[in-house]
Amino acid sequence: MRLLALAAALSFAGAVLAADYSGPLFDTHLHYNDEAQGPYPLPDVLARMQRNGVKAIVANSRTNDGTKALAASPQTSQAGVTVVPFVRLYRTRADYDNWFRDESVYTMVQTELASGTAAGPYRGLGEFHLYDSANANGPVARKLMALAEEKNLAVLAHVDDAAIDLLMANTPSKGQKVRLIWAHTGIGGAPIGRVEQLLAKYPLLMGELSYRPGLTCEGGKLCPEWRALLLKYPTRFMIGSDTWVNQRWAQYDDLMKGYRTWLGDLPVDAARRIGWDNAASLFGVK
Repeated sequence: MRLLALAAALSFAGAVLAADYSGPLFDTHLHYNDEAQGPYPLPDVLARMQRNGVKAIVANSRTNDGTKALAASPQTSQAGVTVVPFVRLYRTRADYDNWFRDESVYTMVQTELASGTAAGPYRGLGEFHLYDSANANGPVARKLMALAEEKNLAVLAHVDDAAIDLLMANTPSKGQKVRLIWAHTGIGGAPIGRVEQLLAKYPLLMGELSYRPGLTCEGGKLCPEWRALLLKYPTRFMIGSDTWVNQRWAQYDDLMKGYRTWLGDLPVDAARRIGWDNAASLFGVK
């Protein structure tokens, strides 16, 4: 009887403990920057994606040549990876602090959009940073946000919550029609209530969840307030690796494993949406 009781208890435990998410992943925040291409050549980075079930990526790189290399290589399609190219605003690190007022950046964006990539036209702008939210009102920042809405380009923005409002105000629809992806969703310290307020205010705002402090708790599972938010807005979040430095490439397997762990803490439909469907729907990837 004791053995039967133990077996029943173990069976129950196995039923209630969530398994890791095993579906496809869409990495919506991937950089293949100049400094990565020596230590991490294309076959290596594609193998990392392939073994982690990453079937599509939003590629944005400094310089844009890294994105174009991913888009053009036959090895990318052989690895089963779809590239969604974005125009990154940075040619060198100096552009991080000046892009929002540098007319040559706007000219570069126009040139890139006109030329496109081997994977098709660019689908978005960014990632860009605003270390001072007031710079969202810089002349080039204003022009690029209006351009994004005009051409139906998504925007990947590493900014605080105040800058979200300012960027949205610089679009013809005042943020009601522009597809802005909030990189790291509140990394500047916005409380979860403020994140929820912005999601309610801007119907096309999406959250990307790399580097988000407070997202996970013990055992790599979602913290309760974040789990509740993801369940309330399961169509509004996506995941990404943010390979902004080479160390992140070295950690790529662990990063994707971490996502699979906390996605497994969600209902199957919600996990699939956040891991794949939301981004796939946004960019028309099958």
